[in-house]
Amino acid sequence: MFTYQKTNRYFAQFADSLEPIGAEELAELGGYDIKTVYRGAYFTADPASLYRIVYQTRLSTRILAQLLRFDCHSSKYLYKTARKIDWDQLFTPTTTFAIDAITVNSKLKHSQYAALCLKDAIVDHFRDKTGQRPNVDTDNPDLLLNLHIDRNKATISIDTSGGSLHRRGYRKETVEAPMQETVAAAIIRLTGWQGERPLIDPMCGSGTLLAEAFMHAAHIPASFLRQRFGLPALPDYDQSLWQQTRKEADAAINNIAGKLISGSDLSRQAVQGATTNLGMLPGGKSVHLTTRRFQAIEQISDSTIVINPPYGIRLEKGRDMGAFIKEIGDFLKQRCTGSTAFIYLGDRVLAKSVGLKATWKKPLKNGGLDGILLKYDLY
Repeated sequence: MFTYQKTNRYFAQFADSLEPIGAEELAELGGYDIKTVYRGAYFTADPASLYRIVYQTRLSTRILAQLLRFDCHSSKYLYKTARKIDWDQLFTPTTTFAIDAITVNSKLKHSQYAALCLKDAIVDHFRDKTGQRPNVDTDNPDLLLNLHIDRNKATISIDTSGGSLHRRGYRKETVEAPMQETVAAAIIRLTGWQGERPLIDPMCGSGTLLAEAFMHAAHIPASFLRQRFGLPALPDYDQSLWQQTRKEADAAINNIAGKLISGSDLSRQAVQGATTNLGMLPGGKSVHLTTRRFQAIEQISDSTIVINPPYGIRLEKGRDMGAFIKEIGDFLKQRCTGSTAFIYLGDRVLAKSVGLKATWKKPLKNGGLDGILLKYDLY
């Protein structure tokens, strides 16, 4: 038996800073005995809860099932130990596979080399037994493995997600430096919005915040559009239970009232992209989108406002970022009374430019941006 079969313990990966709310979500979906660590959480789950988490989590990027954990002080020992794993339970010589690897604080310092050692062990295992070897496919593998070596402890796991779960499947069009879907989902969760009043994004870009808000309000599972998962690679995979889990989750999808969620952007191309992306979701065409500058909005009242200010090519030429953020703050103060606004800034220094006193501030990273989410109650 593999380690996860003995313990029913799994690992959820999160983007940096999402650990606390990620743990909350795991508990809501049926995980328990949850222990958060840097960029992730260990949790216990029965098969039904595991399947539910894989299908519905909005905040996790991967859900890993541990095959083996062992001391690993050299590449030779990694190869020797990995070669003894009963890979035949997981795949055949006709199965393609890929390996995600990371090494930290260990004698094996190079992740790519560690992945190569594991690949060689798997290939040699099958070659010795069958005379055939499975092939590596980094683009679309049948099986995705994860190798993590930390302080000379190696963990080999199956990625039950089948790839990063931030790839929802709806984003067909994009703008420069789009927000990662899991971070957008985190922002929606942190707003506390439950569809009780309108949600508006006046700088929507290609619509990631709007899409995550719509999926949240409509109870659309985060992986509703995904075509491939890693769960079938598990030796104890229960196809009927997986199908039932998805059926139950899909049955909870509901309709959203017209104009409950709306957005706009000064870029016609961005709005067209948002229209395409939201159209991928069941009922997503109900999200109201317009092409306009936020300065042209006369008033927003009794609403939840979410803003990820544009930068780079999305920012109007010649604009000073600090002055632009102040203009957003003035807009909120003068035209959005009675609403609650949430602004995500990729540069924390810009927070002082808003010109309003934040109700709270939460650090929130997005890719390489060490950002911050600010809440403003606009009395």
